[in-house]
Amino acid sequence: MIIEHIAWQVQDPVAVAAWYGENFGFTILRKFDNPAQAHFLADAAGRVVLEIYNNPKLAVPDYGAMDPLLLHIAFLTSDPAAVRDRLLPAGASLVDDLFITPAGDELVMLRDPWGFPVQLVKRASPLQGSLEERS
Repeated sequence: MIIEHIAWQVQDPVAVAAWYGENFGFTILRKFDNPAQAHFLADAAGRVVLEIYNNPKLAVPDYGAMDPLLLHIAFLTSDPAAVRDRLLPAGASLVDDLFITPAGDELVMLRDPWGFPVQLVKRASPLQGSLEERS
């Protein structure tokens, strides 16, 4: 089996979809204009699909109050500092600045404008063979 998509409840799916499209190169595969306003977004490589929606029956979790190590989305990049510097003026906020792990990985932790944690990663050794940055 393979994962088809990962979903999360957000306050404003239209705005979130636009921000991830503008800042990470996501494309909208499918969207619905019903009350949940679900958007299925594909990453720049077309490998990962995110569903963002607002189900009116449910509260939106307070992602900003959660420790980002509990839940986050990580993006592979060749230059985490440069991406950080591009995202901060676009509305992201810094959680943990650039640091290097004992394995040699470079990491930056941010939050998107709605508080959802976003990690920028440059791996010293790829997790999956020779995957390359696509964004």
